[in-house]
Amino acid sequence: MFKNHPKGLLAAALANMGERFGFYTMMAILVLFLQAKYGLNGTNAGYIYSTFYFSIYILALVGGVIADKTRNFKGTIMAGILLMALGYLLIAIPTPTPVSNVPLFLTITCVGLFVIAFGNGLFKGNLQALVGQMYDNEKYSKMRDSGFSLFYMFINVGAIFAPMLAVGIRNWWLRQCGFAYNADLPALCHGQLEGTLTPEASETFSRLAAEVSGQPVTDMAAFANEYLSVFVTGFHYAFGAAIGAMAISLLIYLWNKKNFPDPSQKAATRANKQAPEVEMSAAEVRQRLLALFAVFGVVIFFWFSFHQNGLTLTYFAKEYTELNLFGMDITAELFQSLNPFFVVFLTPLVMAIFEWQRKRGAEPSTPKKIAIGMGIAATAFLVMTIVSYFSNLPLHKDIIAAGTSPVKVTPLLLIVTYFILTVAELYISPLGISFVSKVAPPKYQGIMQGGWLGATALGNQLLVIGAVLYESIPIWMTWGVFVLACCISMFTMLAMLKWLERVAK
Repeated sequence: MFKNHPKGLLAAALANMGERFGFYTMMAILVLFLQAKYGLNGTNAGYIYSTFYFSIYILALVGGVIADKTRNFKGTIMAGILLMALGYLLIAIPTPTPVSNVPLFLTITCVGLFVIAFGNGLFKGNLQALVGQMYDNEKYSKMRDSGFSLFYMFINVGAIFAPMLAVGIRNWWLRQCGFAYNADLPALCHGQLEGTLTPEASETFSRLAAEVSGQPVTDMAAFANEYLSVFVTGFHYAFGAAIGAMAISLLIYLWNKKNFPDPSQKAATRANKQAPEVEMSAAEVRQRLLALFAVFGVVIFFWFSFHQNGLTLTYFAKEYTELNLFGMDITAELFQSLNPFFVVFLTPLVMAIFEWQRKRGAEPSTPKKIAIGMGIAATAFLVMTIVSYFSNLPLHKDIIAAGTSPVKVTPLLLIVTYFILTVAELYISPLGISFVSKVAPPKYQGIMQGGWLGATALGNQLLVIGAVLYESIPIWMTWGVFVLACCISMFTMLAMLKWLERVAK
């Protein structure tokens, strides 16, 4: 699989696995943690979630500037790993729940999230830039797209297990304390303590409390306090697992550091050549940068839709989905393992399709692949729209009033949706990174990789719109907005296709 690729590719992917582990831990449990610990509604948790994910990607611009200016890509990457571990530590330390001083402890949580985001900004884009530099060698240049697909596949191995381990730790702690898991109970516990439950919701709360305790509950306030404390402490411990993943990534990175290209040495080698490399003209640099910025603008709409998997799709899993699959109880967080699982197992298939097309001279260009991916993503949300509409799912406010949704859909809906979204991702994310590394002028490699992540950041900041819509309009209409966003991205990309293909030659 790695036969025709640079020696450092696998090492870079393995070093990146810890970052992916932490990312998917956050993807799986962040909004649920914020709701359970602080009693936030979906919209307010969405503001923090979207700002965090905005920060992760926008700070990659800062990381790119630092690496480009210092030419110390390797040192910047290592600093990023250490900072991410520190941020997870700040969130992993258990604090009292229910929270007596919400502003104070929420600030501590947000500081931890910022430290993670800053560390990620130093790490992510610069490691991708190093991978791109491996393919600057003519020996490997034709394998650039498949190389980034392999890189993307292997970094997601850790992501498969992150939600599973987070759920396992949280549920283990619940069992240690004599409770079972129930997705609806944290919100009901906060409603009980705040005195906002309707009579119907109070009845639901009493029934569920008895189910998870294994016996009737007489003091509902005491139960609410204890269940929230145990539930959230389990989440704190789950964040701690990400620290271990970062330590493993650091060890792999240090062990294999010598296999990564060194931009400063590469520049010195070019300077000592008798026939120095010809610099790009200002006009060519301008065309390349314009093409990159155009693509950045388009993919904002894709990421605004795709990264709903950690927000509205997680809310949907918790509130509208039957958490039982073929007789086996599951949790809302476990759906976040589907995306990395499908990435790992679908990547060889997608690569085989590209290889088959390449041999016949019919492989789509990288920009066309990205446009195809956006159309596939629209299909995923179209499936959600149709099933949600014909299932006659209740409004979110009606779920709050009842304490739980009276109508729930099969978990197969989300499995199919994540499958389609992952196919779309494989046509967009690794190939977008490849496109940037191919088109970006050499002296702007780091900052342009940061630009790709910056576009992702802007899309992520818009995620909160999904949370607002989720709580305000029928759920099928919310999914329809994402269908529209993905279609806008696809048709805009197709309109620019010939120009982008010309620039990328």
